[in-house]
Amino acid sequence: MFHVSSASRKQMPKLLVLIAGGCLTSITGGIVSPVFPEVVEQLHIDPRWAGMLVSMHCLTIAMFAPILGILANRIGTLKILIPSLISYAVFGVAGAFMPSFLPLLLTRALLGAASGGIAAASIGIIGNMYEGDERARILGYASSIFAIVGIFFPLLGGWAGSFHWQYAFCLYAAGLPVAFFATFFLHEEPLRKSSTSVLPKQKEKLLQTLQTPSNITLFLVLSLTSAIFYIVIIYAPSHFKATIGADTALNGMILASRAIGAAIISALGASRLSKNLGVAPAVSLGFILMAVTLITIPHVEEIYLIFTTAVMFGVGFGIVMPNVYNALAQFNQPEVRSSVLAIGNGASYLGQFLSPVFLGPVWKYGGISVFYVGAAVAIMMAILTLKQEKALRRKYP
Repeated sequence: MFHVSSASRKQMPKLLVLIAGGCLTSITGGIVSPVFPEVVEQLHIDPRWAGMLVSMHCLTIAMFAPILGILANRIGTLKILIPSLISYAVFGVAGAFMPSFLPLLLTRALLGAASGGIAAASIGIIGNMYEGDERARILGYASSIFAIVGIFFPLLGGWAGSFHWQYAFCLYAAGLPVAFFATFFLHEEPLRKSSTSVLPKQKEKLLQTLQTPSNITLFLVLSLTSAIFYIVIIYAPSHFKATIGADTALNGMILASRAIGAAIISALGASRLSKNLGVAPAVSLGFILMAVTLITIPHVEEIYLIFTTAVMFGVGFGIVMPNVYNALAQFNQPEVRSSVLAIGNGASYLGQFLSPVFLGPVWKYGGISVFYVGAAVAIMMAILTLKQEKALRRKYP
């Protein structure tokens, strides 16, 4: 299934370590989401601000990833990657021992800074390691792996949290074995320097590139897709606990079922849909699926329907994200590609952070209305993407 060229096979150990690092950044919020209602209850947190615990790391990822990317280019990738992996484990586990909202929020912020270092040293490089159809396949495989890992960690988080909510935080210790393998596999074959540090002569070209309609649209798509996804990460567990009495284990399974849909479509269908329909129609289809399933959340209480709609939401998400990242890589020239991908990654995490900031009051005062707001945004993005179809057809000159 995992078909790559012979040249790429030589880079497979490096790629696997990079994907492992990417997995850690992608599950940072999902690990604690199943125990989120218990954390809010035990620490007596105001529901309006409680969602910040799940998304705080997104802000610091968006802040630190570009900074640490530049630093990695100057002092070496491993000098950023390995300390970031260790810090990820330390700050992640430390959250279990915080007695109140603000100290826990601080550890989540530091966890995000560590994740930013991991992202700067790993995720952005993948998009620059491959070209053409192979890059599309690798990004699809990577997205699928991220989603598959996203299946198991919410399950593990829910299972561990069923004993006590603090135990879920212990899963962040996974950063330590990844740090070990990074030391082992990347020591003799160091990562090539990333172009995320833009030379002065490239600044003007980068600024011009960022102003193109296709890039602006794709950055907005990444940000709002992540914001919509975080609606189900943050608020769906609390909704299902209130309506069907879902415990941490069941909420973990519901979250995992969304990852199943994303994993299947990312690996098998996302790139094919884009090739057959075009980028804009494929992405719009993904948004429509997300909107429809968001609307159903307040109206389904049967377990099989909850799981079915959760899988379909994951399918929609799994169509949008890999196609958008591949479009960013395809539509920008190699000398600015890493910078554009890094900015896109930051836009995605910024959307995750802003999701509870804007929707927290909606959840507090409007309850299930938060799912309708998310559906409306998804439909708006489907329309916007179709309107930008001509811009999204082009390739870099």
